[in-house]
Amino acid sequence: MDIFERLKAAAVADWRSYVDHDFVRRLGAGTLPEAAFRTYLVQDYLFLIQFARAYALASYKSRTLADIRAAQSGLAAILAETDLHVRLCGRWGLTAAEIEAAPEHQATVAYTRFVLDCGAAGDLLDLHVALAPCVVGYAEIGRALVAQDPAALDANPYGEWIQEYASEGYQEVAAAARRHLDDLAARSMTERRFTELAALFAKASRLEADFWQMGLDAA
Repeated sequence: MDIFERLKAAAVADWRSYVDHDFVRRLGAGTLPEAAFRTYLVQDYLFLIQFARAYALASYKSRTLADIRAAQSGLAAILAETDLHVRLCGRWGLTAAEIEAAPEHQATVAYTRFVLDCGAAGDLLDLHVALAPCVVGYAEIGRALVAQDPAALDANPYGEWIQEYASEGYQEVAAAARRHLDDLAARSMTERRFTELAALFAKASRLEADFWQMGLDAA
């Protein structure tokens, strides 16, 4: 069991509230109201801007070239992810400039600033534990939704989003994040510290669930 699985097991209720949220279930079924997805997508674009800053912070916090390269890779993946948002929002006539000019929702601020604070006040392991529910969680969600009914994705209005996170490319991003998290834990984690990290992971998972709920509440 790697450190990510241990963190999930220690925060199982919070994790389930995130990956099995009603937003996710409706997304997979294709029944999510468009207004909910549109609000989510715009806010997630703003969310990714702050996560890009978090990976820049990870580079600053790094003490080895390998860690800096991991941060660089994570930042590149985040920037590539914004392209999906711009493409999907373009269906509603929204430009990247218009999306970026949208005000941040409270749920967006709460999660992103929590992650940045974990990185600023803690070390590289704290930061990557706070990032993990998003980075790895989306891969698990995408994979699970594709597995439900692959043939139905073409008719699902959110099929492109699901396929992006289920794709081989994004799955490798998540796998690399897990390997790096394991490496960081091997270097600096004690069993006493695991309890603190599990609390960070649980809170990040709850904030992810709140982010889904923000989208639903807008519908």
